[in-house]
Amino acid sequence: MSANPSLTAPALAAAGIARPRARVTRLPAEDSLHSERMIINMGPSHPATHGTVKFLLTLDGETIEDVDIDIGYLHRGFEKMCEAGTWQQVIPYTDRLNYVSPLINNVGYVGLVEKMLGVTPTERCQYIRVLVSEISRLTDHLTSIAAGALELGGMTPFLYAVEAREVLYPIIEELTGARLTTSYTRIGGLTGDLPDGYAGRVAAAITKVKELVVRVDKMLTKNRIFYDRMIGTGVLSQEEATSTGCAGIMLRSTGIDWDLRKHEPYLVYDRLDFDVIVGATGDNYDRYLCRLEEMDQSYRIIEQVFAQIPDGPIQIDDWRVVLPPKEAVYHSIEGMIAHFKLIIDGQQVPAGEAYYAVEGGNGEVGFYGVSQGNGRPWRVHVRAPCFYAMGAMKKLIVGGMLADIIPTFDTLNMIGGEVDR
Repeated sequence: MSANPSLTAPALAAAGIARPRARVTRLPAEDSLHSERMIINMGPSHPATHGTVKFLLTLDGETIEDVDIDIGYLHRGFEKMCEAGTWQQVIPYTDRLNYVSPLINNVGYVGLVEKMLGVTPTERCQYIRVLVSEISRLTDHLTSIAAGALELGGMTPFLYAVEAREVLYPIIEELTGARLTTSYTRIGGLTGDLPDGYAGRVAAAITKVKELVVRVDKMLTKNRIFYDRMIGTGVLSQEEATSTGCAGIMLRSTGIDWDLRKHEPYLVYDRLDFDVIVGATGDNYDRYLCRLEEMDQSYRIIEQVFAQIPDGPIQIDDWRVVLPPKEAVYHSIEGMIAHFKLIIDGQQVPAGEAYYAVEGGNGEVGFYGVSQGNGRPWRVHVRAPCFYAMGAMKKLIVGGMLADIIPTFDTLNMIGGEVDR
């Protein structure tokens, strides 16, 4: 019996009020469901975008339907700053481009100025530039693999890879005086020669690096979780790679055999025996494997450098280009004037323009310079490989899953310093 007699069926009927029917909830047919796309910001305050990139994502569930990539969160201003100093004063700025492999940037920039001046560095200088470039390539690849492993949950391989990088940093510091911002090269030479016993210490460091990389290889390459997250994701075709201007690992992972060290050799790379590592499908797993194998080639190159390097000066003998020795500065009027003129006015680069490129950790690092015939650059432009890789990012992730952004972005190895310059 109802607790309230006025709400009983007879009472409602007598009052002429129809009793409300029970509400029945029916699920609509699947094809009639109304769904909305979700638009979210991923970054720049996101650990996987490293504080420098924002992805404006349009999602259908967890599927990426569209993405707008914003790379402008660092504001380094490299190219504009180059116009404010002498040709020599640009070198510290190049450290801050790809700060994971700054020595390669140093080598590329001074190569540009030397080309414009029409001078050729000494043989010993060229071998040492190759040596530091390959050590820098190792630190670059180790950093990329370490970050990629960590952001997929692999803390232990991350620690092994970073330990390997830390084995190399003291070698770099001993030679250049700095771990990261090296500024080691000079127009026409280097800041200093190899220290006594340096070859033995480098060999010992490489041996330790090899041991640590083997551990990383064993923990990642055939790991079921790592493999499933990497294989078949972030696929880039050869046509897409070439049309977007990709170079380095991004290009070679698609199967295209192109490496400036081999196909447009500079310094003494044409005297060294090494292989160009290429992939097959251009996915994240191929890019990981290419980096792993390229480290083996860098070991080979470093060994050959020490076997072939000749004795001799590390700077050209031209006080219009390189600073005179301190002895000459302190004890001769010619040395003092040459020193003063280079510091105040800079190297007098003939009017004209030139382009010089080297193979960086992520591809072709090219410097384009314009001179008006004085000691200051009128224009310096850098062809940053990460910029072109980011141009291909949309092709790699649209149609994939939200979670695939993490391994894809890591294998691109985007370095903010050279992208937003």
